[in-house]
Parts: sequence; structure tokens; C-alpha cells
Amino acid sequence: MAEPFIEVHKLVKTFETPAGPHNVLRGIDFTLNKGEFLGLLGPSGSGKTTFLNMLAGIDKPTAGSVLVNGVDVVQAKQRHLTRWRGRNIGIVFQFFQLLPTLTVVENVMVPMDFADVFEPRERRDRAMALLERLGIADQANKTPDMLSGGQQQRVAIARALANDPPLVIGDEPTGNLDRMSAGNVFEIFHEMAAQGRTVLIVTHDRELANNISKVMVLADGMIEATTLEAAARRRTQELRAIQLRTQERRALKTKSQEMRATQ
Repeated sequence: MAEPFIEVHKLVKTFETPAGPHNVLRGIDFTLNKGEFLGLLGPSGSGKTTFLNMLAGIDKPTAGSVLVNGVDVVQAKQRHLTRWRGRNIGIVFQFFQLLPTLTVVENVMVPMDFADVFEPRERRDRAMALLERLGIADQANKTPDMLSGGQQQRVAIARALANDPPLVIGDEPTGNLDRMSAGNVFEIFHEMAAQGRTVLIVTHDRELANNISKVMVLADGMIEATTLEAAARRRTQELRAIQLRTQERRALKTKSQEMRATQ
């Protein structure tokens, strides 16, 4: 029987703006089982990053609950949550977020030092083993600015795996990579899921998402199961609606200019 790893109930996130409350998440119910690989789709601004932040305990919801491997992320005290997150969640960012003054191997060691995972004398060897696994051990003593985008993302993945976390989250992790590098990164995510990790990746790349067994879409503040075909149709409709609104605004602007010209 599948074992739930992430359980979200009635999740709401509302931001106060000058124009009034803005409801980004509108009562989401969501379950992801241990060892599953999920691709989360959705238009820009739909709340995907906000949702990931709720799962990781980086931000607090307005209402609702989030359980990750049995831990109540919403109710946990921040000092405990920070340590728990460092040991249990590996996060891969779109823009890598590597520390520029540290070498590649030192960047991978940072999570181990921060969360006090593994013996200090073991950390460098573990970091090197991860870099070797990802095919960039020969870059270990370089600084991030000396690496290509694909290489930097591999370093970011190695860092995310440093503490052997059961959950790996990626927020557009291939958004700045070329097609070949992006494909290689997704292969690594598939390997993680095959090894029993739970993997949740936000992506706009439908070609790569085509190889993910479970795909969901976040739109209008809600998450629902979907297929790539349905998601593509919805995205096409959204783009057409945007184009129509743009055309209407241009038509109104043109009409207004013509009226002023005749006065």
C-alpha cells in the first residue's frame, strides 16, 4: 500500500496588497506518496513557488495544514524547523544559489556543516563522492563562476543531496539550461525517485515533463491532476485570453487617440 509522504489539507495563502487581499492558494488538498516523482505545471504567477515554500516550511500559510513525513510543518517552531529542513529537504533552485567565494566542493559541504550531518572528517569525501556521481569531480576546486550553467546546476543538485534527504524539491531547476543539460538533470531526478526519494519538480518544460509518471497543474489557486495534453490546451486558452485582452486594450487606446484628434 502506498505510503503518504506529503499531506496537505485546505491550504490557503493570502497576501495583503494595496488593492486588497490576493488569494494565491485557495484551499488546496494534496497528497504525494513516498518515492513518487511529481511534475507540477502552471502558468507564471499561479503560486507554484509559494506552494513549494509552504511544503518546505520557508513560509507559513494563512490557513490549512502541511505534513511532511509525519512532521507538522505549519505548527513546528522555527528553530526546530530550520534544523529539520536542513536534514530532510534538498532544494534545487532555478538560479543555483551557489556561494561565489567557496569552491564547488565547499558549496556541497555547506549543508552538512549547517545541519551537523556526518562526521566532520567524512564531509569532504562525501561531497567528492556526490560530485563524482554527477560527473563533475574534476571541477571540485573551482569557484562557481568558472563553471557552465549545466555544471553549476549539477553542483546545486549535489548540494541538495548532501544530507541524503528523503524529499527533493526543484523550483524550475532546468529553466536556465540548454536542452541537453536539462535532460541530464531530469535523468538524475528520475534516479532519485527510483532510489526511494520523493521528488517534486516545478517546470514549464512539457517535453521533459512528458517522462514524469505523475503530473499536476496549479491554476486559479488550486491543484488538480492533469495530463500534458490537457495542460497544453489550458495554457493555449490562457495565452489566447491574454492576446485578446491585449488586442482590446490596443483598440481602446487607438479609439481614444482618434477621438482626441477630432476634437
